[in-house]
Amino acid sequence: MLAYIPSPSQGVWHLGPLPLRAYALGIIIGALVAIWIGERRFQARGGRAGVIGDIAIWAIPFGIVGARIYHVITDPELYFGDGRHVGDVFLIWKGGLGIWGAVLGGALGAYIGCRRYGVSFSKVADSLAPGLLVAQAIGRIGNYFNQELFGKPTTLPWGLEIAPDKRPPGYVEFETFHPTFLYELLWNLAAAALIIAIDRRVKLTGGRAFALYAMFYTAGRFWIEQLRIDEANHIGPFRLNVWTSIIVFVLALTYFVATRNRVPKPDPVPETDAVVADEDIDAADESDDVAERTTETSDEPAAGSSDRP
Repeated sequence: MLAYIPSPSQGVWHLGPLPLRAYALGIIIGALVAIWIGERRFQARGGRAGVIGDIAIWAIPFGIVGARIYHVITDPELYFGDGRHVGDVFLIWKGGLGIWGAVLGGALGAYIGCRRYGVSFSKVADSLAPGLLVAQAIGRIGNYFNQELFGKPTTLPWGLEIAPDKRPPGYVEFETFHPTFLYELLWNLAAAALIIAIDRRVKLTGGRAFALYAMFYTAGRFWIEQLRIDEANHIGPFRLNVWTSIIVFVLALTYFVATRNRVPKPDPVPETDAVVADEDIDAADESDDVAERTTETSDEPAAGSSDRP
């Protein structure tokens, strides 16, 4: 058994002038895996092939921007004030993406994409739910390479070794810490598997699979967040993200219960398809009118003819 989990010596590799960052690589790979899982689930629900990838073009940039905005809003002291540089707000490759901002921003982008491609937003959300958890699990590997967001000191065999210059003030004398990145990674993978298993037994529609995603993730984040020792804003006894987890869990649970008997609505029709459909209907009506006039004309006696035998 290992006495501890060693941390990597670096999180950035250079391919010539191009820096390859483990943090960014984890986000990219996670997004691709989420799209792949979501695409398979969406097609299994009767959706058109390729739609999830098209919607991801909207969701991913919105999610990244939302994640950064949330981080800056909840940790403004890192970017504003004496000795700080406002320009650092744009240096996202150095870390600092808030999951709640990513979910909200990504949801907004996905909604725009759903409207554009004429698919149900709830069906897309349900299709993506387990894939999002897998993506978040993969993304946590970037925290491992950056030696960040670890927990309290521990002497457990799976304690994470942290370099002295990465340890926060007051913890310099400790060498190993709770690997909270690993806890969340394993929790997310287990939650993703559980959603898939439940969905196979009880068909989850109308956004209920996504509600389970929110509940499972926040339940894990609630206790994992309280192990962390990195600087964070507090409200009363809890860190801000703990309160956010509580609120999101309650909202997701309320939605899950309230929609248990809801019948899913059919996919909306895209505006382009609606125009084509209207033109087809008009053409069909015109064709019927022509046919009726032709029939009426054929029933009339020809000029100069007589009905007498």
